[in-house]
Amino acid sequence: MNYDILLPDLGEGIESAEVSEILISVGDKIEKDETMLVLESDKASMEIPSDVSGVVKEIAIKKGDELTVGQLLVKVELEEKVSTQKQKTENQKQEVIVESRTPSEIKKEKRKPTKDSVFASPGVRRLSRELEINLKNITPTGQKGRITKEDLHLYIKSRINKTTQPEIKTPKKKIDFSIWGPIEEKPLTKIQKITGERLQAAWSEIPQVTQFNTADITDLNSFRKKLKEENTENKTKITFLPFLIKAVSIVLEKHPHFNSSLDHNEKTLILKNYCHIGVAVDTEQGLVVPVIKDANKKSLIDLSNELERISNKARNKKLSTNEIKGATFTVSSLGGIGGSFFTPIVNPPEVAILGVSKSTWKQVYDENWKEFKPRFVLPFSVSYDHRVIDGAEGARFVNALSSVLENINNFKENRDN
Repeated sequence: MNYDILLPDLGEGIESAEVSEILISVGDKIEKDETMLVLESDKASMEIPSDVSGVVKEIAIKKGDELTVGQLLVKVELEEKVSTQKQKTENQKQEVIVESRTPSEIKKEKRKPTKDSVFASPGVRRLSRELEINLKNITPTGQKGRITKEDLHLYIKSRINKTTQPEIKTPKKKIDFSIWGPIEEKPLTKIQKITGERLQAAWSEIPQVTQFNTADITDLNSFRKKLKEENTENKTKITFLPFLIKAVSIVLEKHPHFNSSLDHNEKTLILKNYCHIGVAVDTEQGLVVPVIKDANKKSLIDLSNELERISNKARNKKLSTNEIKGATFTVSSLGGIGGSFFTPIVNPPEVAILGVSKSTWKQVYDENWKEFKPRFVLPFSVSYDHRVIDGAEGARFVNALSSVLENINNFKENRDN
């Protein structure tokens, strides 16, 4: 029998992805977990594997298509020994749904909406009641005149933005830059376009505050060099980034609001009892943010190896969907490039992000010795959602992070918790 392979959930914030490669053809025999196609989203290229083993009977998509979750990808004729229980279960669900509908309900669904009628799912109706929104004011785009969840969300956003921006956005005037000299047009990559849209939305919708601080990492720098020498044989690359991730995971334990998210109604705070750190990686296509899961449970060597692994996969567009979702806090480091401070933009649904700049040697006055001494100083910035975190808590967080970085005992394997 035939089995339908549908596009699975692609991760937080990823609503669609473009088909960049199709690796199978009709008639091919494929095995379970064998890669069928490659999708490109705003964060990475993702390999989509087959759910089952069998023969490809139909490919329902083509290169360049924009796919959404649940869309049909491939029809596969199952091998005789492959269990079809999943397909049977889905069929049974569909039969139950069909049988549970009365002729009267079917007739109502086929009936064209009148001027005063409103068709919407129970979920849409429930949310509209909670927000005191009259569904008759919303233009439906669903089949047979139904108001979809997207219609309701679009209406809510338009009402929120009504006081801050005109309802109809005036198109920008096209400028012919070639009249002043030679030009070259270079289209933005898909990652750049979608990331730009997400950052624009985050900047517009989140009241962000950025606080700045520095940390004296002279001792930490010496400790890092020593650790690097000890791991020369196993070729582990020991940079400052694993120390920053470790330090953040320590501070987040005592400042849980920075490791949280607002719920969909933005009325309840979700405190997360896990620590997954997103790390911004510079690639040719743009910034990609893979995630290190359970960073608080990993040693510095583990973090170093994990960083190298996911960074290489990010640059080669080989990250899996599981490796780019679930972050609770993000670290963006420009230490290898330069600059003193910058204001990173919060990556929703997270509520905070750390921006790290290049460390430099400075003359710092030592109160004990009553003289200036050269110290290796790290500048950093923390941006956060002011709806969740106030200024006092923000100041305590950046001060705590400085204290952790300045005490190398926090990074020794047998440190006292």
